[in-house]
Amino acid sequence: QLQLVESGGGLVQAGDSLRLSCAASGDTFTMYTMAWFRQAPGKEREFVAAISRRGTSSNYADSVKGRFTISRDNALNAVYLQMDSLKPEDTAVYYCAAEYRVWSDILSSAPGPYETWGRGTQVTVSS
Repeated sequence: QLQLVESGGGLVQAGDSLRLSCAASGDTFTMYTMAWFRQAPGKEREFVAAISRRGTSSNYADSVKGRFTISRDNALNAVYLQMDSLKPEDTAVYYCAAEYRVWSDILSSAPGPYETWGRGTQVTVSS
């Protein structure tokens, strides 16, 4: 079973950049599409970005498109989220998630299909 551990969160100012990492272990990483979600206090968990098993396709929430970039390194069993031009509204706990896929790379933006989740890393953006 895959295990996920996020890192890289912190306190930054608006306009700064931050890079989140998610280390995977315990299963064949290349069988999983990967995603980042976030949850702000009092709000539902929301989709941020997803990437296919080989890293050849990705999609983003409209709120982060053009500012965030998801990537993965299958040799290192890791997925990353580069966050640029951060805004106070990006403040949330960020979660790494994995969905086991056999045949296709449908990149779901809903949390339901993702079976495995990390514990999250806090990102706080001050104005």
